Amino acid sequence: MPPWLSAFLVQTVAIYTSSFRRKPESRNSRNWLKLLTLLALSLCQAPGLHARDIYRERSLYRDIVVYEENGLRCMKFGIHNGGRQSCVSQKEPDVLVFDYTRMLLGALYLKPNPERILIIGLGGGTLPTTLKKIFPESRIDCVEIDASVARVANRFFGFAPSESLKVIVEDGRVYVKRAQRNGAKYDLIILDAFDHVYIPEHMLTREYLQEVKALLDDSGILAANTFSRTKLHASESATYFDVFGRYYNLEQANRVIFASNGSLPEMAGIQANAERLEEKLKPFGTGKDWLLPMFSTEVQWPPSTRVLTDQYSPANLLNAKP
Repeated sequence: MPPWLSAFLVQTVAIYTSSFRRKPESRNSRNWLKLLTLLALSLCQAPGLHARDIYRERSLYRDIVVYEENGLRCMKFGIHNGGRQSCVSQKEPDVLVFDYTRMLLGALYLKPNPERILIIGLGGGTLPTTLKKIFPESRIDCVEIDASVARVANRFFGFAPSESLKVIVEDGRVYVKRAQRNGAKYDLIILDAFDHVYIPEHMLTREYLQEVKALLDDSGILAANTFSRTKLHASESATYFDVFGRYYNLEQANRVIFASNGSLPEMAGIQANAERLEEKLKPFGTGKDWLLPMFSTEVQWPPSTRVLTDQYSPANLLNAKP
């Protein structure tokens, strides 16, 4: 909605209110006043009202929009979709904007010096860019299905592929299967593939997680970004437990899972690693005082919860909030 329309509605409310000082109010007029006031307030507070689109592209898979708002540069999928895929601060580009990206860095408490990293889902490339700054000697493979997303990340978000920071344009599951056949191994794998709604359904299942697990080295760590509250929350939880056993669960608006291919690191070791990494992570807006209290291994799903499989992955439940 353009700002001029918002201003017009606010002015209309002001004129309408002024007229009530001169005329007796009826119940109907009071109701209209309430409706106009609420409409004007909601428009003034609506996200994106003062956003400035700087780039749009219709890719093979989606509409990609880059816009600037409140000191942030953001990417979203879909012209009318309010969900943000990636944002960077224009004043402090190193500071991670989203809680979930700061939470994902908690995986370093379990794997404090990863040398081979796989990230499935690129967005604006803020996560691989951050990891490369922390570990310049690491080798990072990023898998992104949409070549346009990779180009936008490079052009507008400072993502700079190199010999040791590669982008593979391919469906994430297809890449995982091929990498498994080729004997590839990683210290750390991060699952962060989303479309405009949620994680693609073929990347939610037990079979997919088993394929991902096969790419981890003996003590490799998996970090996965999911939502905190959907009707699939219990089934997702049960599916990760079925494949990895006990894992750490961190929840804010998003839920992040940390699992291991070997035995899950205990909290004493995690706390020690957190102390050692504190100065490295501080420039990116995260740290032990915020992250460590979120670590939990509590089982939050009923024993009868159905595991997601390639034959059972009901994507129609994804949008339903409990």
